[in-house]
Amino acid sequence: MPLPDKQKYTADEFFKMFPESNSERYELYEGEVVAMASPSIQHQNIVLGLGSEIRAYIKNNKGKCQVFVAPVDVKLTDDTVVIPDVFVVCDPSKIDDKRCNGAPDWVIEVTSSNYRTDYVDKLELYKEAGVREYWIINPEKKSVTVLLFEKNPANFMLYRFSDMIPVNIYKNAPVQLEICIENLF
Repeated sequence: MPLPDKQKYTADEFFKMFPESNSERYELYEGEVVAMASPSIQHQNIVLGLGSEIRAYIKNNKGKCQVFVAPVDVKLTDDTVVIPDVFVVCDPSKIDDKRCNGAPDWVIEVTSSNYRTDYVDKLELYKEAGVREYWIINPEKKSVTVLLFEKNPANFMLYRFSDMIPVNIYKNAPVQLEICIENLF
């Protein structure tokens, strides 16, 4: 399907243009439709490893949060719909049969060829929407950038794939969650 012309769209218009049955992937950034490339095998291995690790942690600790992996729509605002690689939602009222409506608590993006999308565009969208924690995983550099928006939106931490990375949204839990990307595969 060709990309729509450069007009602005609402989330409702976007969902009508790109129904669930559509195999092509698009996002909506402040009214503008953006095409997404297919992920690489390494990208998917990281996403599936993270989803499994987070899901096991939640289940083992009888947590109430839910973890999702792409492709699941997240309607951040009336004109912004994204498909994060991995996200965690702790408020069940945000989840319906089709999507997450509102900001997830934790979002993880694995970079592909368009670094600007994750490091600039989505970073701003997630920060403005109220995401508490945002990880950007860069397989090429084997690095993870962690931003804790609820603490200091300008502050970030940089980790290597070999580091144990603490998950801030679970910092007050009886059992802490730490993830080593290198151990996921």
